Amino acid sequence: MSDTPDRALPAPAPSAQPAPERAIAPASIIAALLLALLAVAAWFWSDVLLLTFGAILLAVALRAGARGLHRLVGLNIKIGVLAVVLLVIGAIVGVAALAGPAIREQFDQLIGTLPDSWEALNRWLSGTTMGEAVQARMEEGADLGDSAVEMAQRLPDLIGTVSGAVNSTVGGIMSVFLMLIVALYLALEAERYRAGAVRLLPIRHRARALSILDEMGGKLGLWLGGQALDMLAVGIMAGVGLWLLDVPLAFILALIAAVTNIIPIIGPFISGAIAVLFAFTQGFDLALQVAILFIVIQLIDGEIILPLIQRFAVSLPPALTVVGIMAFGSLFGLAGVLLATPLLVVLIVLIQRAYVEDVLGDDLD
Repeated sequence: MSDTPDRALPAPAPSAQPAPERAIAPASIIAALLLALLAVAAWFWSDVLLLTFGAILLAVALRAGARGLHRLVGLNIKIGVLAVVLLVIGAIVGVAALAGPAIREQFDQLIGTLPDSWEALNRWLSGTTMGEAVQARMEEGADLGDSAVEMAQRLPDLIGTVSGAVNSTVGGIMSVFLMLIVALYLALEAERYRAGAVRLLPIRHRARALSILDEMGGKLGLWLGGQALDMLAVGIMAGVGLWLLDVPLAFILALIAAVTNIIPIIGPFISGAIAVLFAFTQGFDLALQVAILFIVIQLIDGEIILPLIQRFAVSLPPALTVVGIMAFGSLFGLAGVLLATPLLVVLIVLIQRAYVEDVLGDDLD
């Protein structure tokens, strides 16, 4: 037997116990359910939400004008909002009184010349192979409706279509009127509604939410200012170009070009198509010159004017803008197309601040 003392054997390591599964907090379940409910409500109330967003845009514009008056003459913000509204109404009434008859006369002439423009376009198309094929298909489609019995059978559908168009027009006018009222209230009581929205969040997140809301408002204001400058530049270039080409109704065509330019990507094609169609009444050569004019205007606008404006306003990647137009247009129709760019501005700020910085921890500044 050895005299060396027995060494104590190491105690067996305790077997690793599986980590207890973390129970999902009831608050997390409730929050997820509320988010799902909000998503469903947003889908069914998309028209209301889009009108509300349009009212917010108008309120931002009114507040920007009121702040400008405050800096110039020290006017109170609320009184400044009312002053901006009165100035806008006065400008519209003044323009209508001074240039209204001439504009209405030019617009009536433009509408009256559309049949002649269409006929001139058909005459030009009849001389091409593609045009003859298109006209043949249109005539085949027109022959289908020659039967009086078929016309009588389609009469109820026609009445329903007209009734639906009237209801949609009246509903649209009422929606625009309500949007203007909401915009006025938001502009007058912006701090109140801003504070009320932030109170829905936990206290620890309210300061950050206020900062993000302020940044969104600033970006929307810059976008509105840049868009107004761009519309003005396009309208001036179109008016001068059409006047130099001696195109009749140059003013109304330039006004259409300026107004439709607010629709990104699609708007310039709409105004250009209207101007070219009207120019066909004066001959193919003038129509071709008008088409070239609008192409040059869009090149100047896209390559020179917009980059200069975006240095001081909001710069959006062109590919992202096109994708946003397609996405919002497919979801919400024409209203989605009109509001696609400002919606993108808001989404980009929200993703950058609330997700990239606050969740991922990346500093973008």
